[in-house]
Amino acid sequence: QVQLVESGGGLVQAGGSLRLSCAASGSIFAVKTMNWYRRAPGKQRELVAGINSGDVTNYADSVKGRFTISRDNAKNTLNLQMNSLKPEDTAVYYCNVVSITNDYWGQGTQVTVSS
Repeated sequence: QVQLVESGGGLVQAGGSLRLSCAASGSIFAVKTMNWYRRAPGKQRELVAGINSGDVTNYADSVKGRFTISRDNAKNTLNLQMNSLKPEDTAVYYCNVVSITNDYWGQGTQVTVSS
C-alpha cells in the first residue's frame, strides 16, 4: 500500500512563507488528481489546491495568488508553496492523491501562522 508523507509544516509569522512537500512511498498508477486539503480548528476540511494529470491547477479563492501547487513526477512528490501567509491559513494540511482505483491520504502536517 502506497503511503503519503507530508513535510514542511511549522510555525511562521504572518507574511512569511512555507513550502509543503508530499512524498509517495511508491508509484501510483493512473493518477487523476493530486490535491492539498486543510482543516482548521472547528472547521470542515477544505480543498486548498489541486493539479490534474494535464497539469491544470485550481485553487481556493482564499489562497489564489499566494499559494502554488506543483508536482515532480520523477520524484513522486507534490508540493505547495505558500507565500504571504495569514493567521487564517493556520490548519493541518493534508496531501491527497486520487487515482482511478484508490484515494490516498497523508497524515497531515501542522501549519501555524502567528499574527
